Amino acid sequence: MHLLMVTPNLPHQGGGANTRNYHLLKVLTSLHTVSLLALVDRSELANTSAITQLEQLTHTLKIVERLPAVQSKRRQQLIRVLRGQSYTLQVNMLEEMQEALDTLLENSTYDAVLFESVLIAGYHLPANIPMIIDQHNLEYEILERTYQLGKSKLRRWYNQRESQILKPIEIERCSKADIVLVTSEREQQILQSLLPQQLIVTVPNGVDTEMFQQRGNREEVSGRIVFTGAMNYYPNVNAVLFFAEHCWPLIQARVSDATWQIVGREPPAEVSALARLPGVQVTGSVPDVRPYLTEAAVTLAPLQIGSGTRLKILEALAMGKAMVSTSTGCEGIAVVPGKHLLIADQPETFASTVVELLNDPTKRHELGTTGRKLVETQYSWTQCSDRLLQQLEHLKERPRVC
Repeated sequence: MHLLMVTPNLPHQGGGANTRNYHLLKVLTSLHTVSLLALVDRSELANTSAITQLEQLTHTLKIVERLPAVQSKRRQQLIRVLRGQSYTLQVNMLEEMQEALDTLLENSTYDAVLFESVLIAGYHLPANIPMIIDQHNLEYEILERTYQLGKSKLRRWYNQRESQILKPIEIERCSKADIVLVTSEREQQILQSLLPQQLIVTVPNGVDTEMFQQRGNREEVSGRIVFTGAMNYYPNVNAVLFFAEHCWPLIQARVSDATWQIVGREPPAEVSALARLPGVQVTGSVPDVRPYLTEAAVTLAPLQIGSGTRLKILEALAMGKAMVSTSTGCEGIAVVPGKHLLIADQPETFASTVVELLNDPTKRHELGTTGRKLVETQYSWTQCSDRLLQQLEHLKERPRVC
């Protein structure tokens, strides 16, 4: 088949949605001819090694730059929501993208177009081209949960209104797709209840089990706690601020040599300020998270907000690391509490669970071993992509409408 993938970012192994897009693209190119249309921020254009890799993987690569906004993000959000428009959708809708898409469709015949995120699935396609939407998250759900947990009245109002605007559009776009992909059975059930007639298929997030594994001479650092995740993503920001306020003081009081590393790109000012706390390091962007995971005694996922499934958990488990997560943090992943990781939702319980693990190397080893086995048996990207490949085979067998 000749497929066209459309992404709202540059696919590469840098974490988050970029990683899922890259690995799905890599699997697809092993069996099919794939072209890529990517909408990217200016900062992503500097990643020349990723661009070169994509040029080698794809049949055609077209990149459209998302120009920097002339107004602040907060001002744009307020203007859009007052107009009854979704800022989350508008930032991914550019005339240049539609023009690039039209040009690709004029010059080649595609058997299907795969939109990586419903947020970028609003572009026009000819009626005879099958459309697949890969729902990395239920986007309206993240906004709903952000609203429910928000402290600022303005933030709560904005997220509630943005969710109300976005949800019907998200559902409508999914209803028009030939296939909708989601990352967990939980989301499949939620979306299926809203779209009973739609074909919705679970394609889990995965991990590169060859890349993420313990090797080399680095050793675990006593008392080291690590959180990984992009710091330009609000659920991650919220998670580390929650942990810093409610858990970190309790841990330090009981483990004097405890240190905490916050590893992720573009930390906002409130996260950068956490580096002033004793024992805390905020790294910002790093070329590779694996050295930090290798040195971790305990890894964290104290998320209060989320949808989809968290790559940070799969990567930590693949590295054989003990993990403490909230229920929300590990939602949608086939983990057994106490066997693959530990779950705690209340601040005091979360802190004491981390302390118990820091003081129990045997338990850390047991969790690390079973966590690694879980990702080996269920969460390699090859295994996770099987359902997508199966659906493409079914799609290929359908009669084509001209």
